[in-house]
Amino acid sequence: MSEVKVNKISPRTNCGTVTLGDSGDTITIPAGATIVNNGTQTGFGRTGTVDWDTTAKTAGFTAVSGTGYFVDTTSGAITMNLPATPSAGDIVSIKDYAYTFGTNNFTVDGNGSPIGGVAGIVPVTYTTNGTSKTFVYVDGTKGWLVTNESTDTSQESNDAYIVATGGTITTCGDYKIHTFTGPGTFCVSQAGAGAGPSVVDYLVVAGGAAGGGTAPFGGTNGAGGGAGGVRFFADPTNNPQGGPAAPRNAPAGITVTATAFPITVGAGGAPTTNSANPGSNSIFSSIISTGGGGGGSACSPLSPTEYGRPGGSGGGQTGGATANVGSGNTPPVSPPQGSDGGTPENATNSGGGGGFMQAGLPGPPGGPRAGGAGGGFQGFGTSGAPCGSYYYFGGGGGGAGQPTGNAMPGGIGGGGGGAGSPAPIPTASGSPGSPNTGGGGGGGTYIDCSTGGAGGSGIVIIRYKYQ
Repeated sequence: MSEVKVNKISPRTNCGTVTLGDSGDTITIPAGATIVNNGTQTGFGRTGTVDWDTTAKTAGFTAVSGTGYFVDTTSGAITMNLPATPSAGDIVSIKDYAYTFGTNNFTVDGNGSPIGGVAGIVPVTYTTNGTSKTFVYVDGTKGWLVTNESTDTSQESNDAYIVATGGTITTCGDYKIHTFTGPGTFCVSQAGAGAGPSVVDYLVVAGGAAGGGTAPFGGTNGAGGGAGGVRFFADPTNNPQGGPAAPRNAPAGITVTATAFPITVGAGGAPTTNSANPGSNSIFSSIISTGGGGGGSACSPLSPTEYGRPGGSGGGQTGGATANVGSGNTPPVSPPQGSDGGTPENATNSGGGGGFMQAGLPGPPGGPRAGGAGGGFQGFGTSGAPCGSYYYFGGGGGGAGQPTGNAMPGGIGGGGGGAGSPAPIPTASGSPGSPNTGGGGGGGTYIDCSTGGAGGSGIVIIRYKYQ
């Protein structure tokens, strides 16, 4: 094999052409050799990759085959025209530079050629942050086909969502729900950052109060216990369940940090023959919902035990000239956490306990006494229930009925207000409020010192977007 050693090979004429070998020959470049291209090259074809233009495009442009473009739509939507007279194998790539395609869209125009074989010349618009695409021209039938695509969210790694433990955890769409039916800790190991919210929705329901008992030897019925206070925030712009707007929504949620938040779930008040016990408070962070006020008891006639007690919602009162209803929303918060107890119609009747959205209701003279209505909340259900179900909390307890009529039930829906015992007397004591609703207990019926029903325990539910 002969060898020629020179420093430079040039054509005979300026700007001429130098040919290496003849058609069919093989030109071998030995291992370790390096070819440096300081000019342009044609006829080598491509290997399915592009050369990236690292100056981001911020306005509309026409692509050149073999080039990749970073496209920045921060200032507005952008349209890219693909090459107008493409050849088979032409290739163009794009990448969302600022992760803003979701806000300001990016449109690709075939510039006279189909994209993806779609009939007609139809531009394609991309609306997902982080999109990257590679277009290769195949032929006049299919035009430009996408051979590689992704939605890379690595740019968003600085965005963090809340990470927390505690209670019974369920999910609904992009939301995580922590339900506490007893004491516990909402432990936040990571707060939200960037696009991830640090604000949580909450529902804090205190324990309902017990219903009142009756006077000795008959004569006056026990009043309904007041519902536990109900305080909540449900973000109206990010409600995963939809549904009607919730009344008495707080103006803002709770901003959490990476720390432990003790959770207190109030117990329901226990009934006694002498006076009805209030419910206990429920607490999450700065939110304190007050236990319901005890229902008026007539076991000690003409004594202060006839009074309905104040609380989240107030207890109803029994009959008697000196009796008074229990005040709701005590201590006062805004929006109100409950309502007042109900008044009796005469000296022997009793009022219903106050509910979250309605004061305790009296019945007609000589008839039964109704409890206050509970308030309803879309999506704040107990753990394990369908996330779109509709739930009620904070129903007042029903007052006991006279011998001539049955007692009214407690607050509407699942509020848990106990029904006052009916008369004649199959059951002496009032019905209890439902657990984990903050419902008030029903008043005791027309019998010697019978007790009212126990109040229902409270609940704390925390909800936030976690992905």
